[in-house]
Amino acid sequence: MKNLLYIVAVLFLIFWVLGHFVWYITSALIHLLLVAALVFALIQLIKKKPSSDK
Repeated sequence: MKNLLYIVAVLFLIFWVLGHFVWYITSALIHLLLVAALVFALIQLIKKKPSSDK
């Protein structure tokens, strides 16, 4: 029974650590995608010619 408690404690510790890594990776990925979208939108606005210059 004592071994089972140790196994459960180690599993919870592993899941906790993996959860933190997944959270940070997901958060970083979302921020990178948002920055990429903003850069792309700014490039499109800069390249777009004003309609009055036809």
